[in-house]
Amino acid sequence: MSFVQELDHLPFEELEAAALSSNDDSVSRALSRSALGGLDLHDFAALISPAAGKRLEDLARVAHALTVQRFGRTIQLFAPLYVSNECVSTCAYCGFSRPNQVSRLTLSPKDVLEEARLLLGQGFRHILLVSGDHPKKVSTSYLEEVIGLLHPIVPSISLEVATFPEEDYRRLASAGVEGVVVYQETYKRDTYSAVHLKGPKRNFQWRLDTPERAARAGMRRIGIGVLLGLANWMRDALALVAHARYLMRRCWQSFLTVSVPRLRPAAGGFVPLHSIGDREFVQLVCSLRLALPEAGIVLSTRERPELRDGLLRLGVTHMSAGSRTMPGGYKGQVYAEPQFELEDHRTPAEMAERVRALGYDPVWKDWEAVLHGYDHC
Repeated sequence: MSFVQELDHLPFEELEAAALSSNDDSVSRALSRSALGGLDLHDFAALISPAAGKRLEDLARVAHALTVQRFGRTIQLFAPLYVSNECVSTCAYCGFSRPNQVSRLTLSPKDVLEEARLLLGQGFRHILLVSGDHPKKVSTSYLEEVIGLLHPIVPSISLEVATFPEEDYRRLASAGVEGVVVYQETYKRDTYSAVHLKGPKRNFQWRLDTPERAARAGMRRIGIGVLLGLANWMRDALALVAHARYLMRRCWQSFLTVSVPRLRPAAGGFVPLHSIGDREFVQLVCSLRLALPEAGIVLSTRERPELRDGLLRLGVTHMSAGSRTMPGGYKGQVYAEPQFELEDHRTPAEMAERVRALGYDPVWKDWEAVLHGYDHC
């Protein structure tokens, strides 16, 4: 069964009802099962319930212990490098959406190399190449040329760009890419259709199948996530956990990360359809750790510094720092618009120092490409 079939058979109404009706006993049961690694989706529903929200300290304590047990006291730091903000898709919530009247730019491969050298000088060894959805401007051939320049000096390169067929991912993996990040944004089909109005990103199933295609092509890291604010956060969280578990079963040789970014102001002025407060957000991150003890959890600079510092100890394993969300942002000569606004403006050095002050080790590099010599999914 493919995940799209599994998704269509998930009892969302039953699970959401279970979350809303959970009591202290069901929360205690889920917490006890989490220590044994035996959580099912009904247990996860209890953990994200209003009843569990009243026991946030209990969730935080278990999430902290489980994270330290599985990942140690480490936080991996990475940087997004935007290569283009040109886009052919119309997505209601995105600053890069085609109808938005913003300044557009696609960096030349040499300009990308200059940006990467600046990031290397700041300590980064994990770089995530990001772009709008423009298969011609940011094509497989363009990315191969970029990666050909970066691969000799950047130990870890991942992509968060347009989605590709499996054969294209194989080409990119051969060129030196080790990771692909692709957020479904929302797993609720009608909401997905309502906010993805035109362009290739409108194809729900193609996007949903992308992580599996990338893993089959040999990608060592796979990242998935939802954009909180588009649909009911409980429903999307349930689907995200189901998707993550499916991928961990099917593509077990790829390391999986999950992310739950919250909508931020951007060009176009999209107003979130649903809200999730800070307390619920912390509850969600803790619950994800209990449900997915082996997965990495990513936290971006969308969130304010105080919240990021707190979540660092409650399940998060990967954090960006000093981010810029427009092409050319690190050189300081900006001729293009950002994708969204940021909240945490600390420099990479300041972030690394803060990680150490909280009793953790900032990790800039965690592997060598010589170890990457096997088939994946």
